[in-house]
Amino acid sequence: MTSTEAIRLLEQFRAGGIGRDKVLRAFQAAPVADLGFAQVDTHRALRKGFPEVIFGAGKMPQQVLKIAAKLLEREQRILITRITPQHARALRKKFKHAVHHELGRCVTIDPRRLPKRAGRIAVVCAGTSDLPVAEEARITAEIMGNPVDQIVDVGVAGLHRLLARLETLQRANVVVVVAGMEGALPSVVAGLVSSPVIAVPTSVGYGASFGGLAALLGMLNSCGSGVTVVNIDNGFGAGYAASQINALARK
Repeated sequence: MTSTEAIRLLEQFRAGGIGRDKVLRAFQAAPVADLGFAQVDTHRALRKGFPEVIFGAGKMPQQVLKIAAKLLEREQRILITRITPQHARALRKKFKHAVHHELGRCVTIDPRRLPKRAGRIAVVCAGTSDLPVAEEARITAEIMGNPVDQIVDVGVAGLHRLLARLETLQRANVVVVVAGMEGALPSVVAGLVSSPVIAVPTSVGYGASFGGLAALLGMLNSCGSGVTVVNIDNGFGAGYAASQINALARK
């Protein structure tokens, strides 16, 4: 059942056109499409507000195509993360609305181009080397229906660059901050804004950064109030959480 069909069914029930038993049977229908190699959760958009996201790493291009096609049957927007160029070529060939975000390693498919929410999300990254993770966060938040302001290359080595964007930071309902090295930027941002800050450590840094572990521990030990932390390089998780917070702020 698509979200459109579900809304239509409930409207018919409220108007007295159909009975309660028919509505219950429709919603009890199996919400999983069995593709053999994958069990596609076709009701996730009804529960979570956004369809199942496809993690491309480790999947063959044809597997990704079949999962995306099944979700599109339900009139759903598609986000595919951590894709390879082979994935991107196959998706763009198959689906005319597919957009390849090369830097963020994502593909999005949004045939209906739904309107954006009123509240804004800011995605901030410390350095240009952190951009792939920041892009993943931005793309995730945008495909989920949020306006996003992106602020790049404002690490603590040049604090004046961040302070010059203070107005943009302070108007956001939630701020995603992406940083590698010692991971100090989220603590600084948290001291400047009243909104929640989602910190994303990246694997950018020299040897003692231990592939992002130093930034992760620095963010977990932040003295900034309102900082929460996702896993190393998890731009998707940060963008998804930011969208959920922004939706609550709108309500």
